[in-house]
Amino acid sequence: MRARIPERPGEPRRLAVLDGIRVLAALAVVFYHYVALASAWGQPTTDVFPLARRFAVYGWLGVEIFFLVSGFVICMSAWGRGLGDFAASRVARLFPAYWAGVVFTSLVLLLWPEVRPGVKYTDVVVNLSMLQGGLGVPNVDDAYWTLFVELKFYALFALVVLRGLTYRNCVLFCGTWTLAGVVAPTADEGVLSFFAMPSASPYFIAGIAFHLMRRFGPNAVLWVIVGIQFLLAQHYVYGRMTSSLGAAVTERTPLWPAHLVILLGFAVMAALALGTLDGIRWRWLPHAGALSYPLYLIHMMAGLTLIHHFRDRVAPVPLALGTTASMLLSAWALHRLVERPLGRRLGAALRRGIQDIRVAAAPPRPEPGGLPGQPAVPGTDRVPAGRQGVS
Repeated sequence: MRARIPERPGEPRRLAVLDGIRVLAALAVVFYHYVALASAWGQPTTDVFPLARRFAVYGWLGVEIFFLVSGFVICMSAWGRGLGDFAASRVARLFPAYWAGVVFTSLVLLLWPEVRPGVKYTDVVVNLSMLQGGLGVPNVDDAYWTLFVELKFYALFALVVLRGLTYRNCVLFCGTWTLAGVVAPTADEGVLSFFAMPSASPYFIAGIAFHLMRRFGPNAVLWVIVGIQFLLAQHYVYGRMTSSLGAAVTERTPLWPAHLVILLGFAVMAALALGTLDGIRWRWLPHAGALSYPLYLIHMMAGLTLIHHFRDRVAPVPLALGTTASMLLSAWALHRLVERPLGRRLGAALRRGIQDIRVAAAPPRPEPGGLPGQPAVPGTDRVPAGRQGVS
């Protein structure tokens, strides 16, 4: 008989450090879009922010950190849930804020088409499904490309939830996905590459392994999984940097800071998995972390439009800081007025619907004292003759 891997007792419902990592990752992406991109400033940002731009060109790595955290959080939040509950929780978590973000960004681009012409109505409608990445429809906001990657991760992880979320199944999933990601670039198979996501999967897989460490304790297998994902993540740094900055800029930009940021991200998640950071419980962190998702959804096109509109009237540094503050305030309003109340209602409605489906699909129960549709024998709790002992 195999020994059962013990779970860590008393696991907190929310880890404050994860909120801190989220908000730092979101601010890094904002920093990258506002300081490194030249589209809104009308001139090279090397002239606008000669010093800050040297750091901002690495802000795209916030996306990689988001993926790393997502692997950890999805594995943690799905534990003990069935497939229906898992799907309901993901829909309720992602879509209310996303719908509001799509509408908000579309209105900004429609009213002030300064950095991009107004979007098409049909594109907005498809974007509301979050499936535009698979249909070849342009994103209303360029930052939304990551959301389709997240959806594909959820679809893959749902297979684990369907089979049963256990330590063994998670490890098998990590190994299978790693193999698919290694084979995909040379297999010349579009479907395999579509789901394997070789440049993103190392972060999701490492996050899952870190959660398994947190839940069951570290061991050699989990460290090997993390180590392989770390090496694969480092392999894709140049390609990700080129896709973010362009080949010409990448050739002039040192790569080592990007490698270092990934190392630090893995190190922080390892410390979290081992419980080293459990003492960090600052009360403001959950509130800050709650703003990370709505901030990510609305900051890019709306913020760049704001910068473009006021670039000739406000100095660059105050304009960048003011735009960031405006987006944070808007994210807070979106969270309080839309994401939190609508997310709760949508989640409750979806769970009721799932429960109704379960009830409807369940086999009918025998009536007391008899088979379905057969009346009970008056005055006795015994089932009719010939059915005694059948359960």
